[in-house]
Amino acid sequence: MLSSDIKKLKRLAGRKDIDIWFEDECHFQQHGSRCTMWVPPEDIDPVILHAPTRKSVAFFGAVRPSDGLMVTQRADKFNAETFQRFLSKLIRRKRQGRNMFVVSDNARWHHAKALAPWLNQHNKSLRLDFLPPYSPELNHIERVWKLTRRLCTHDCYFEFLEELVGTVEDQFGIWTKPNDTLHRLCAIN
Repeated sequence: MLSSDIKKLKRLAGRKDIDIWFEDECHFQQHGSRCTMWVPPEDIDPVILHAPTRKSVAFFGAVRPSDGLMVTQRADKFNAETFQRFLSKLIRRKRQGRNMFVVSDNARWHHAKALAPWLNQHNKSLRLDFLPPYSPELNHIERVWKLTRRLCTHDCYFEFLEELVGTVEDQFGIWTKPNDTLHRLCAIN
């Protein structure tokens, strides 16, 4: 994102008639991640439980930095159809008298021709804006994904995929109401 884009976002964030949302997709792996470990010196060969699988769960997500509100939706796959369903859910969070400005990456389903009729139908209330290629650090929801992993999957063992799903969805449930944690994490400075 160029400095002109950052200035544009700051200017838009100051407007009372626009809500800025940052949208992205994420997979959470069943095998989790091991970040820290303490092993007593007398334990020569520690056993670490690790789910021998490549299973994961996928989510669409969007965060509104102005108040820390998050909207998520589980997805079987990412494509134009599932993205449109997520946008339909997101647009229900539109506040009276405000338009939605959704910042997203350049995934191919965000630009799909099949999405154009729906976007044209909602062009008065929702606008998609795209980040430059290879700039995930500029998408504020990436911070939320990182925090979710730290809180929910680091140093955890999930024997079954549904255990992972429940843990992640419980955390997202906390963030479905405006909250200071995401507000501070995703603030537009």
